[in-house]
Amino acid sequence: MLDEERRRYIEEFGLLFGQFGLSRMLGRVLGVLMISDPPERSAEGLAEELGASRGSISQTTRSLIQMSLVQRWSRPGERRDYFRIKPGAWHEIMRREMEALGSFRKTAERGLELLDSENPEARRSLEEMRDFYAYWEKEMPAVLERWEREGRDEPGDRD
Repeated sequence: MLDEERRRYIEEFGLLFGQFGLSRMLGRVLGVLMISDPPERSAEGLAEELGASRGSISQTTRSLIQMSLVQRWSRPGERRDYFRIKPGAWHEIMRREMEALGSFRKTAERGLELLDSENPEARRSLEEMRDFYAYWEKEMPAVLERWEREGRDEPGDRD
């Protein structure tokens, strides 16, 4: 039954976001939008489909807009707002993650400056953290650049 399958998929999306410490409702709203045809929903439609309050949907869509995953738009002549996945959303998330890599590396470096021991055992975790994030900080721009170059193909052509 398609409706039950849709509900399961939406819940899986919510659980996925929950595994990363985010609100399940963020994932559920994204899940609905990912499988919507047409690919948008009004706040009322989201609330109805998810059995959620308008306040919860309002807070969630605001968060998703701030995360650059969702955009709000309206249809000419209508007062209702609609929400849809923002084009390039996943690329933007990775770009932000790349910025975070530098922050993690710098935090590890600062910890190494503050550590009052030269004992390799005491320094191991911070050095591992610094080296790990330095590696990804160096590698991620190339990965993202490759995606941008290859991402111009039609979806499904990236095998």
